[in-house]
Amino acid sequence: MRCMLRVLGTGMALSGLVAGVAAAQTTHVVRLLANPAKDEYRFEPAALTVRPNDVVVFRVASGAPHSVVFEGQGLSPGVRGSLNSAMPGRSGDLSSPLLTATGVEYRIVVPQVPPGAYPFYCLPHRAYDMRGTLTIR
Repeated sequence: MRCMLRVLGTGMALSGLVAGVAAAQTTHVVRLLANPAKDEYRFEPAALTVRPNDVVVFRVASGAPHSVVFEGQGLSPGVRGSLNSAMPGRSGDLSSPLLTATGVEYRIVVPQVPPGAYPFYCLPHRAYDMRGTLTIR
């Protein structure tokens, strides 16, 4: 009986730990905006600090189409693979699918990668310098 209680207690402690980790997950929303009449093309916010397992929601607010593409220069193969795995429905290496309508959302779960700054841009508006930075702690 004592062994059963110990196993049960350990299981409850582990489930509490898992629940604590899940509760610590934060969702961040980044709006994708483009207004050609005002020559404004931006991610809002353009700089975002996150932790592994946080969720980042990229939401088209105006000026579709948009995309989210991480800069690949200088990434190790492991980091590149982790970022690619975190991007569902990719259209290419480190690239989200094309987000073609206002209100469309693209979600990624921040992968376990080394802390640092990971720049990204919008491919359809790259010439307009629509870019941002995801800083992972």
